[in-house]
Amino acid sequence: MKAARSLAGSNPMSEAPGTPCRKQPMKKQLIRISILQSSKIVTVLCFLMGLIYTLIGIPLIVFGSQQFRIMGIIYALMPLVTAVFGGLFFVIFAALYNFLARWLGGIEVEIKDLE
Repeated sequence: MKAARSLAGSNPMSEAPGTPCRKQPMKKQLIRISILQSSKIVTVLCFLMGLIYTLIGIPLIVFGSQQFRIMGIIYALMPLVTAVFGGLFFVIFAALYNFLARWLGGIEVEIKDLE
């Protein structure tokens, strides 16, 4: 009798009505990307990643010869360049995704609630 109860308890479908059962992952579909809000986030992230180039450019400006100083200035301006191009390309990507998601469907993900 105990074995029968433990087997019945392991299957969420066999539990009595009204008793809580385990939640299965839910499928969700990303059907649209908010272009303005998402592009602000991506632009800031690209700017922050571009700061790595600034860390390389500063020593080139301070300690380098004339040619290295010019290269250092370019490296120091890279956060602005990566922010502009990263934001621009993301706007194009998001618009293209929204256009294609209408016909093909969006990206599907499975999510579950944590307890």
